[in-house]
Amino acid sequence: MSSIPSMKKPWPAVRLGNLVQEEREPVAAFDGNGLPVLGVTNAEGVTQTGVEASDDKSKYLRLRPGRFVYNPYRINVGSIGLSSPTQNGICSPAYVVFAPKENTDALFLLFFLKSARGNQLINFHGNRGTVRSALRFDDLCQIEIPLPPLSEQRRVVARIEELAAQIHEARTLRQQAIEVAEALCRSIVVSDNEATPTPMRDLVALKPPDVSVLPSETYQFAGVYCFGRGVFRSQAKRGMDFAYPRLTRLRTNNFVYPKLMAWEGAFGVVPPECDGCVVSTEFPVFEINEDKVLPEVLDTYFRTPAVWPEVASESTGTNVRRRRLNPEGFLAYKMPLPSRKTQRLLREVRSQVIALKRLQAETAAELDALLPSILDRAFRGEL
Repeated sequence: MSSIPSMKKPWPAVRLGNLVQEEREPVAAFDGNGLPVLGVTNAEGVTQTGVEASDDKSKYLRLRPGRFVYNPYRINVGSIGLSSPTQNGICSPAYVVFAPKENTDALFLLFFLKSARGNQLINFHGNRGTVRSALRFDDLCQIEIPLPPLSEQRRVVARIEELAAQIHEARTLRQQAIEVAEALCRSIVVSDNEATPTPMRDLVALKPPDVSVLPSETYQFAGVYCFGRGVFRSQAKRGMDFAYPRLTRLRTNNFVYPKLMAWEGAFGVVPPECDGCVVSTEFPVFEINEDKVLPEVLDTYFRTPAVWPEVASESTGTNVRRRRLNPEGFLAYKMPLPSRKTQRLLREVRSQVIALKRLQAETAAELDALLPSILDRAFRGEL
């Protein structure tokens, strides 16, 4: 990338009160004229909430396309958004809605308010010493923004969007690389022509609960994500805060699942970072017979979406969401056990996939820091 020259002449600082105007247009209809209720989040911006706090929407505010909106009590965490050209709805009367004037590019203003400097000013003007900080529209109007001519605003916005698109592409490529690698692992397991149907009881053994709960002790729990996302460290809880008299302690390479969520792919092999955690008796825990099956094989196989309905067929109960996969049903399930040669190949490939994930995790912070850095430079006039 070529060197970027510093801005020769600082942009003038202009108060937002000169650049925007508040809009408080009540919808004035009980049903809100059938318009969708819109909200705003830090991650998604303006979005349809699906939450309606009141049947009477006559006091809700119109939120037209190209308007800014924020919750005065949440803007300090970046919850401000700009409605798109196709978004036309209503929002809570507690929200602040405003529109940019003709000399202000809306995206330029949005990027500034989302920048570190913008958030710093929002917090400064929104913290007036009250018990609960809030940024009123009058407070917002006091914020000063470095403002170049409109043509320069649009050029800066185009440059930010160009760089943001490159960051998004990098994230997408990283995710695709992981997905392809994991698909390769699944293919290795399910495509072995020498695989033999083997009941799980020949491969794993149920562990009995081995922890007696003491009210004064603290226990680090683990959980299992649905949809093949594996085992994770959950909350730490005191014994007096739950009713289970016994728990099961997890060890690295144990296999575990929750009885109620197995049909949604909540299976996993315990990773090293969860060694020593505990689960309730609603989570059957199994020791793996590694002389017959490697942990990587079970972890990969039970992360495969096509497998989940097969395992769920061993569950008991008529209500799908209340069906329970008891240990007896799981142990009766037959999986196609790959040959030892295939298992060793999978272990080698999985180790490379783990190394790839580790490398991506180590560099994720650098990628996350790119857009904030770009915004910082943009409003110093260095893009």
